[in-house]
Amino acid sequence: MEQLAIVIFWSLIGGVLSLVGGVALLGSAKRREILSRWALPFGAGALLAAAFVDLLPEALHNGSTDEVLPWALGGFLAFFVLERTVHWFHHHHGHGDGGHAAGRDNAQKSLIVFGDTVHNLVDGVGIGAAFLIDVPTGIITAIAVAAHEIPQEIGDFGFLLSRGMSPRRTILVNVASSLATVIGALVVYMLGTSYEVPLAPILALTAGFFIYIAASDIIPDIHERPHAEANKQAAMLILGVAVVAFMVTALHHEERAGVGCDMPADLVELCD
Repeated sequence: MEQLAIVIFWSLIGGVLSLVGGVALLGSAKRREILSRWALPFGAGALLAAAFVDLLPEALHNGSTDEVLPWALGGFLAFFVLERTVHWFHHHHGHGDGGHAAGRDNAQKSLIVFGDTVHNLVDGVGIGAAFLIDVPTGIITAIAVAAHEIPQEIGDFGFLLSRGMSPRRTILVNVASSLATVIGALVVYMLGTSYEVPLAPILALTAGFFIYIAASDIIPDIHERPHAEANKQAAMLILGVAVVAFMVTALHHEERAGVGCDMPADLVELCD
């Protein structure tokens, strides 16, 4: 029961509490834009570090290279297809009769909310699978998700407000959408504690999702910025990598130290 409470708490951090940026900056489009500009590359770095320093090593620990790498590639491609599908519907519903601007706005708002909900559900699946490995891996995954979701939610808030949605409804819609993170985490974690769940493929898929989000959306945007601004954003990305990589090392070291093993330090992994 205590472990379940930990999963709920950290999936809330990764999902619902990531809305804090959008809520805090609800009335200021300028502040939303400034925060998003610097928080997005940091979030991208956090996702890359979580994928390469934590999730993929854990996946390889639980499965073979021949199993893990194709699943990571599959996760990358699956998110690409999902994004292309959402963009296609966005384009399809957004270029019609000029007299139906309100209808286009409603379609765009629905697509944003739907895409965000699916994204949050995928994040929850990754968090739940990570907690099946151990608590530090789950916490790192949740923090990486939150670091990426905060600037994304700020952008979603701004978009929905610009399309005429009231501040109150914007908050309610985003809270409901973010609960998908908690649902995904709980379902995967509870299934994993009751049945034999293939952890290596799930962790590899999640890593593929994270790599795609960082590499396809955020890093190309940095290259398009003016040189001085791009350098600052690149520094923020590297800072995100460094912070999460340090947390991975610290949390896993603390977990190993808490095992109470009397073996020499270089053999402590045998106690895991």
